[in-house]
Amino acid sequence: MKRGVSELLAAYLESTAEFSTMLEARTPGEIAYDNEVVAGLRKGLAITKSLELAGEKYPNEALQWDENTIVEIKDHYKYLMKHEDILFKIESLSSKR
Repeated sequence: MKRGVSELLAAYLESTAEFSTMLEARTPGEIAYDNEVVAGLRKGLAITKSLELAGEKYPNEALQWDENTIVEIKDHYKYLMKHEDILFKIESLSSKR
């Protein structure tokens, strides 16, 4: 049975509610830093280079990482990037109605 688009959107938003709440709790500096990391990833840079460049611009928000944490950090930012893409598509669909 096919779900309606609005049901799928509601299901996605519900499934990401905890992540969205965490995003809303970020400071303006953290948002800027995260945006810079994501921008680097979108340009095809490695996570380490993206973190380095974002840290140069926003040193107070820079994450400390090592070989044990870099994979988790990379996964977080890839998830954030995809989440932003989905939200953008949702907004685009909503504005076309």
